[in-house]
Amino acid sequence: MSSTQLNDDGLDPEIRRFVKLMGQRWRQHPPLDKVSFPEARRIAEEVRSAWTRGGPQMARTEEIMVPAPDGPVRVRIHDPRNDGLRPAFVYLHGGGWTIFSIDTHDRLMREYAARSGMIVIAVDYSLSPESRFPRAINETVAVVRWLREKGTSYGVDPDRIAVGGDSAGAAMTISTCIKLRDAGETDAVKAMLLNYGAYDATCDNESYKRYGEGGYMWDRGEMAAFWRNYLGDTPMTDPLACPIHADVRNLPPAFSAVPDCDVMYEEAMEMAEKLRRAGVKSHIAVYAGATHSFLEAVSIARIADRAFTEAARWLRDTLNS
Repeated sequence: MSSTQLNDDGLDPEIRRFVKLMGQRWRQHPPLDKVSFPEARRIAEEVRSAWTRGGPQMARTEEIMVPAPDGPVRVRIHDPRNDGLRPAFVYLHGGGWTIFSIDTHDRLMREYAARSGMIVIAVDYSLSPESRFPRAINETVAVVRWLREKGTSYGVDPDRIAVGGDSAGAAMTISTCIKLRDAGETDAVKAMLLNYGAYDATCDNESYKRYGEGGYMWDRGEMAAFWRNYLGDTPMTDPLACPIHADVRNLPPAFSAVPDCDVMYEEAMEMAEKLRRAGVKSHIAVYAGATHSFLEAVSIARIADRAFTEAARWLRDTLNS
């Protein structure tokens, strides 16, 4: 539980401030559905820029291109220590598969690197609707396989790799691990970190009704549009696209960070329980008074700081066990 008293809207006061400030920045620009996708991404970069500044410094940061089935994908490597082989954490940013980038989420990845001591690899996967499902998942699978084969050149222990992400990135994390499992590569990934995941394209449950009409970051209409961008003609029930429908047996241990004031609260809890019922070691951490994207508030919100610390500890313990 948060150490501070929650507001009448259920939000932690520091998270409420974050939501208010973020909303003010978004309102300085046209609605995203009124501009082109490149312009929407430019706006998103500008709005999010205030929350990427500061944070931990890395001993080494570099970018390289990794081969993938549809062309090379850019990755950014954050190394907090640069001192020999260590575990790696492949991170997939959120943004509804449509906006955001490894730049909007750069501080998040540096926080994980500094707190866990792991090397963090950001995947600049292809965005929708220009590149729809399953291209981004195929690119992530290619990055994991490349790390297994070439990672030692960059300080990565190929036998200690985790994959994680937020929102859309959490869904892609599960799908990536399913593809590797089904290819017989069950040992490729040792842990999954799932931050407020988007797993169900229907966008119609109690948490959407409670938090999906504005004031809690993403609303129902925005999420439905993101899913349309990503899926195209792919059915909502496709288990690789919408992993709420997937067979999740024999997947790596999972840490699910679930804010309780989130449109995706119910599907995140359902997925965490689905993993547990399938025999996957599933740790569920619910953050009272937090909403979607709350990790980005780490510079002003103690609950975000705590969530980073808890997840980093779990990652370190899981990959070093």
